[in-house]
Amino acid sequence: MLSVIPLALLSFALSLLFTPLLRNLARRCGWVDHPDNHRRTHRAPTPRLGGLAIVLAYAGSFGIFILALPASPLIPSFALSRRMALPISVIFVVGLLDDFFDLKAREKLLGQTFAAILACSNGIQIESLGGGWHVSSYVGVPLTIIWLVGCTNAFNLIDGLDGLASGLGLVGALTALAAGLLYDDARLVTAMAPLAGVLLGFLIFNFNPASIFLGDCGSLWIGFMLGCYAVIWSDNSTTTLGALAPLVALCVPLLDTTLSIARRFLRRYPIFRSDRGHIHHRLLDRGLTARGVACVLYAAAGLAACVSLLQSVPLNGAGSLGIGLLPILACVGIKYLRYEEFGIAARLLSHNRLRSLVKSHVVLRDLEGSLLAAATVEECGRAIGQVGSEFGFGNLELRLGGRAFHEQLDPSTAPSWLLHIQLSDSEYVRLMCKFELSNAGTAIAPLTDLLHRTLSAKAVEFSTQLSLDRRKPMAQATSPVTRKQGGHIRLIGPQI
Repeated sequence: MLSVIPLALLSFALSLLFTPLLRNLARRCGWVDHPDNHRRTHRAPTPRLGGLAIVLAYAGSFGIFILALPASPLIPSFALSRRMALPISVIFVVGLLDDFFDLKAREKLLGQTFAAILACSNGIQIESLGGGWHVSSYVGVPLTIIWLVGCTNAFNLIDGLDGLASGLGLVGALTALAAGLLYDDARLVTAMAPLAGVLLGFLIFNFNPASIFLGDCGSLWIGFMLGCYAVIWSDNSTTTLGALAPLVALCVPLLDTTLSIARRFLRRYPIFRSDRGHIHHRLLDRGLTARGVACVLYAAAGLAACVSLLQSVPLNGAGSLGIGLLPILACVGIKYLRYEEFGIAARLLSHNRLRSLVKSHVVLRDLEGSLLAAATVEECGRAIGQVGSEFGFGNLELRLGGRAFHEQLDPSTAPSWLLHIQLSDSEYVRLMCKFELSNAGTAIAPLTDLLHRTLSAKAVEFSTQLSLDRRKPMAQATSPVTRKQGGHIRLIGPQI
């Protein structure tokens, strides 16, 4: 531990030096992030590209340390960090390009995946799930890529508040550093100590009110770094619970990413579309200040970090207890944030609602089959009336193919509102009902679409049939007709 302190202090000092220099350069060059009065909480243009400062400080600390102390016992443990130079450089360049040219989501994802593949080829790979559960490379490599891309995007998405991503990254780095000391893993210690140092130095300038932002080059780089070394932490564990410790340690940004994907899926929004629904935005909407939100999430990350370290200690009941309490605390927190999407989805998936939803779709599927098979307007009307009764409608009017159909579905129901579907200039279907419509609340839109689609086709079919029926008497008057009388065939009609 004492031998790594100079490395951490050196990285801290370099971060304090490079960050204000880069901040001033960004101001002169116009590399600033402008407020948008929506997602971004800052009020004045603020320099970005702070990630460049922390990357320079991180790399510089290794270089200076090697030159100053070439005989240090820490030098051999730098081997993994040197092998990681290429993938972390790739992820940094992807973020830098995004800062300047606003890359498309698929372009960023492609760059992140490429960096993850390079990391796997350089020794970062999930090889065990703890407790003797070893995984082959066919499973470990895809899992590693998914994990690294997930961590990278998690810190990128949560970087929407002064000091939030850098502060959570600092908590993650300190936790991984403690895990490295716990497992006596010099590779993990020498990688995380300077990362903690540069993030602490940068946070002095990045905490609210921030004078410089990380930028995508910084948030992507932090998430990727923590994801890579979390794999080493996980592989050191001898228990399955301990192998999950890095997941718990980074649960705050990972939870925010999971919630964002789920929210956008339920709203049918593009997954990568930015919005103002992240955890920090919801806490701001609940009345907390920017500093208050950052401190609350720091505390949540710190609690998760403690639980993750307890998980790493073999035969420790506190770790099992903590991992059991975290989901409960997460559910309470999500409920406090008042995400409407999840409340509505939960109500729709409740026992009675789910059964009603399934029943509605089955009834509509049967109705479509009955309408397609109907040969007359009356058959169409009876099929619609049967479904209308199940859904709680009280009255049906149908005009189709020159014929009219009317049925009082429920004489005791006084109609209060009308569903009118115009099929053509003179053809329509009307369903009337009282306001308290409980049986078909979620089926109105699909019912309307079904009736319009099928009855429009039936209107053409019945109109064609009606035209043919009207022509038959004329055809019979001019065409020969045969009748069989008393065993003889008699020809009636014009004779040729």
